[in-house]
Amino acid sequence: MAFSLNKIMLIGNLGKDAENRFTTDNLSITSFSVATNYRYKNKNGEWTDETTWHNVVAFNLSDFFKDYLKKGKKVYVEGRLVTRSYEDKDKVKRTITEVRADKIIPLEPSADATKEPAEDYNSSAEISGEVASDDDLPF
Repeated sequence: MAFSLNKIMLIGNLGKDAENRFTTDNLSITSFSVATNYRYKNKNGEWTDETTWHNVVAFNLSDFFKDYLKKGKKVYVEGRLVTRSYEDKDKVKRTITEVRADKIIPLEPSADATKEPAEDYNSSAEISGEVASDDDLPF
């Protein structure tokens, strides 16, 4: 089998508060958007900022992250790109590409420091219920 890689790492600011919903199986799905900026000199030699918006989806976030993910907060998001299709309310087929978050790290303190998480969000640990210790590492 050929080697492939689908990995994305973002550092940016949330564009609006995260939205949370539940599936029929009571799975928590949190959606939010992250803005990243790219600065370059245009052909006139002037600095230009280009903003890209990324749609992010995370599963089973703790209450801290649901409360932390507010407009303007800076976060690190790591995950993979996923493209999916759906039908809108007018029965028009739409396609969307989003980041399926595996890891979220807050990059600034919350207003209430007593609510800081013991760990950053890591979907593999969250879903399996297991967290690897340093003793489990082979090096």
